[in-house]
Amino acid sequence: MESGRETVTQVEQWSVEDRVFRIYNMFASIPPGAQTTLLELQRDEHIKYLNEGLKQLGPSFVALDSSRPWLCYWIIHSMALLGESLDYELENNAIDFLNRCQDPNGGFGGGPGQMPHLATTYAAVNSIVTLGGQKALSSINRDKLYNFLLRMKDPSGAFRMHDAGEIDVRACYTAISVASILNILDDELVRGVGNFILSCQTYEGGIAGEPGSEAHGGYTFCGLAAMILINEVNHLDLAGLIDWVVFRQGVECGFQGRVNKLVDGCYSFWQGGVLALLQRIDLVTGEYLSLFDSGEEDSPGNSTSEGEDTDGISSGAEETCHFKNGEQQDASCSVNYTSSNHTRSLGNVETEPLFHSLALQQYILLCSQLENGGFRDKPGKPRDFYHTCYCLSGLSVCQHCCSKDYDSPSVPGQVLGPYPNLLEPVHPLYNVVLKQYREVREFFSRSRAKLN
Repeated sequence: MESGRETVTQVEQWSVEDRVFRIYNMFASIPPGAQTTLLELQRDEHIKYLNEGLKQLGPSFVALDSSRPWLCYWIIHSMALLGESLDYELENNAIDFLNRCQDPNGGFGGGPGQMPHLATTYAAVNSIVTLGGQKALSSINRDKLYNFLLRMKDPSGAFRMHDAGEIDVRACYTAISVASILNILDDELVRGVGNFILSCQTYEGGIAGEPGSEAHGGYTFCGLAAMILINEVNHLDLAGLIDWVVFRQGVECGFQGRVNKLVDGCYSFWQGGVLALLQRIDLVTGEYLSLFDSGEEDSPGNSTSEGEDTDGISSGAEETCHFKNGEQQDASCSVNYTSSNHTRSLGNVETEPLFHSLALQQYILLCSQLENGGFRDKPGKPRDFYHTCYCLSGLSVCQHCCSKDYDSPSVPGQVLGPYPNLLEPVHPLYNVVLKQYREVREFFSRSRAKLN
């Protein structure tokens, strides 16, 4: 291309690649022991950063006054992924605050006295589920929440985000996810949702927020997860969906949200979670094979599996953007279907992991993680709680996506860096840690709410 004719998109992409490759080349040039140190998950610093945020936020956060349950979720869920519990006072303060966000007529608003909204309802419910326990779970008024969901139901079958609000795939997912995890999902709520989501799958293969829009990673996750929850995932063009998502993992080793957009750490979950879900779908029958409920629950712990390298980087470096002998070996994460030695049988179909999980972990740990705690979008950006939540969620998905089921320890070689990097497994349909999902399912399975 002629000099001076570069587009803004090209210039921004080259700038990001330059920042990322500088990090990777520096990483390749240092001794193995130093590499291991750089790949360590800075647990203590992350926990400190998260705890401080839950106790007190600066004045700049006034812009997020209508998103306060989201701040609770991003922080509380991040703590749970790290295996850390809140102290008694913080936990009770969080429960009391979220209860004050609950509208008298059902649903949760962005703060006390604010109108109920499906997005903040999802965030509040997931926060309460993550906190767990009798006090937290019993604070949810499921009868009124169900009625709120019905009020948000559009005649088309889709959902509105709030009274007179927008109709989109995000609204469908948040409504279905909340109803499912609280055991109030029924035929009335499900009616028409699948047809709306189908109308949002684009010619590209991904899913848009609404019909006629561009495929987007966040909406693709919402659409796929909702279709699984309502048992209609077989109606999607799954082959096209896989094609679109796998090619969103770029040369930086992380994911972009849309075609020709920059890499962003948050898509480690939104896109990585999509592929983790797709790996559990029989592509012949379209059946979603639940792998979350078999056997006794195992805690990740710090024990290692036989043959695992506990002194440094996991095996499988050839799958990532690692560089050897101080030279750039391959600046790209060329995504293909045959790069991994780990295979999985789904029904009668054998499939391989659909993305470079070790390469994605490398981007998260080297490019998104900050030494003083927290995660960021990309090099050059500041840390925030949103990216901390979804980078950690994506890291967990990477570590557990090749396990036989989510009860099993992580497959040897699938944890990049020291084995203590291992996080709690998430249930990828809801993005809550698996043991908290189990608790809420048990809590609400004893009796179904009397719905009016």
